[in-house]
Amino acid sequence: MIQHSFTLAFILFNLSARLLHRYKMLHLLAGLIYALTCVKVVYGQNEKGERFLCTAVPTDMDTNCPVQPLPFQSASVREEELRNTVMQLRETILQQKETIINQLETIKELTSKLSRCESDSETFRKMNKDTMDDVPKDPNDSVDVLGKTMQSLKDRLENLEQQQMRANISGASFPNELRNLLQRRLEDLENQLLMKVNELEEEKSQLYNETVAHRQRTDSTLNSLMNRISELEKGGGGFKSPENFKISLPLRTNYLFGQVKKSLPEMYAFTICMWLKSGSSPGIGTPFSYGVPGQANEIVLIEWGHNPIELLINDKVAQLPLSLSDGRWHHVCITWTTRDGLWEAYQDGQRLGSGENLAPWHPIKAGGVLILGQEQDVVGGRFDATQAFVGELSHFNVWDRILRSTDIIAMSNCSFYMSGNVVAWTDSNIEVFGGASKWPLELCEDRLFDN
Repeated sequence: MIQHSFTLAFILFNLSARLLHRYKMLHLLAGLIYALTCVKVVYGQNEKGERFLCTAVPTDMDTNCPVQPLPFQSASVREEELRNTVMQLRETILQQKETIINQLETIKELTSKLSRCESDSETFRKMNKDTMDDVPKDPNDSVDVLGKTMQSLKDRLENLEQQQMRANISGASFPNELRNLLQRRLEDLENQLLMKVNELEEEKSQLYNETVAHRQRTDSTLNSLMNRISELEKGGGGFKSPENFKISLPLRTNYLFGQVKKSLPEMYAFTICMWLKSGSSPGIGTPFSYGVPGQANEIVLIEWGHNPIELLINDKVAQLPLSLSDGRWHHVCITWTTRDGLWEAYQDGQRLGSGENLAPWHPIKAGGVLILGQEQDVVGGRFDATQAFVGELSHFNVWDRILRSTDIIAMSNCSFYMSGNVVAWTDSNIEVFGGASKWPLELCEDRLFDN
């Protein structure tokens, strides 16, 4: 910026010197014209009143040949021509004088603008140092300053363009150095503004990532706190008996769930029983899901939207005539065998439905993940909040055989309790995540209270 200011000052100095020299020459010419107007014109003549005219002829021309005399002009005609010439010169001098005055005014104006540019250059240099070397406390302040500076330079650039247009109309010359300088400075400011916007976008993205990480840390801390509270409520010595607890899933989210630490072996039949309490609608969601590599829907119990409760085995579907969304505790048992795909569904000890051809001759695969409260789109994850179970769940047990109906009835009326031989409902077998919690439970007392 300083180099451009020196260049502009040098141009203005040369222009001023040329205009001053031209102004002196015009004054000298005016004085000469004035002197010519004061000289009396004398014409040569002899005593007889005859005048002689000299005519130039070529050297090879015969001098005896008569020469056509030039037409004679009277003294009054010549005086008139001289007078007209003097008037034209005076008008030219006046026009040149006016042009010089206008150009001197332009030089003064440009000199003033140059001073302002030098002042603005120093201000911009300090501002540029502040904005580029140090991180501003508030990024929006830097953007506002750059925006105001750009608008100021745009206004000054428009003024210079208007002045240049007026100068072109009047015939006076107008230098483009200042306009080009401001144009370059305006482009620099636009680039800096773009860089600042990009920095703000990066800060926004970084803030979003930090927010997600903070949410995960908060969920983890909340989970640890809930577990600690549960331990304190249990007196630090565990539940009264290992199976007398429940897990609570109070929100329909994609991050609250429980997980069975133990995986299932290969099975050709099973019985799955549990206690459920849910008042959510539409649909209670997914009480449990078992996924294996290559098949996320190996075993799933789900009620989604206004559809009936469905049992999925190897992604094959059977609709179950169960009703569980009244906000009370219900005992649910499901049996299945690979032979002909036979299945039965029990609610509160009563067999409400049965069927066949549900994934017949398909063995349940081993090595999967058993999740409580969420439906798996991939093994162990990619949960959908709309399919989450909302409520409380307890006494989830799995057997690798079909239980007798008398055993199911006995468990449903709290006269008998059996632990699963594949998955047993114990505190050490169940983990909770995302804010799901474990609470003590005297199931039969709670059920009696609900009734």
